[in-house]
Amino acid sequence: MAFFECVFHEERASYARSFLCVKSTKTIWRCIANNMAQDLMMNEEIRDREVRVIDQNGEQLGVMPIRKALELAEEAELDLVKIVPTAKPPVCKLMDYDKYRYEQAKKEREIRKNQKVVSLKEVQLSATIEENDIQTKAKAAIKFLSAGDKVKVSIRFRGRQITHQEIGLAVMQDFVTRVKDVAIVERKPSVEGRHMIMILVPKDPSKEAKQAPKD
Repeated sequence: MAFFECVFHEERASYARSFLCVKSTKTIWRCIANNMAQDLMMNEEIRDREVRVIDQNGEQLGVMPIRKALELAEEAELDLVKIVPTAKPPVCKLMDYDKYRYEQAKKEREIRKNQKVVSLKEVQLSATIEENDIQTKAKAAIKFLSAGDKVKVSIRFRGRQITHQEIGLAVMQDFVTRVKDVAIVERKPSVEGRHMIMILVPKDPSKEAKQAPKD
């Protein structure tokens, strides 16, 4: 069988790959091995003597010599991809590998798009904070928590205030009561140097519903 080699570059779905391809006398294009590290072994890259083959529809074709499996791939104008290399014999599947990679990249983009990135916001209080100020700080914390972010609440003790940590603790407890509808305390108030720190996280409505007493 006569073959000639060509190299082409393809960029699709925000990722680029280089392919080394061969074309047979039947003008069947098949991708060979210039894969990235995370890619699967495929076509002439597979060196096993025998493989278990699954067709493009998921049907088991059984165990066969690698040459026969490659012929089936050529006849179907598909790639032979090793999907379970640790099996004995390895499991290979007939597929359009380029289409498979495109669909995988699309799925990964959708997953990243739907992932919520949680930020840690900070609200700074003081041991002598006024009512208007703590109301403003509580509104800011509620906004952050409602958006799904964590909130770090901190108090910096000045001068001799450090000897009266109970005042700071009372401020923290008051603050928690103001945001209790949207927050739970992940980390209770604790002193680090001259700071008292508390971490709040958003309430999970689904967990709240599960924990609610049944009639």
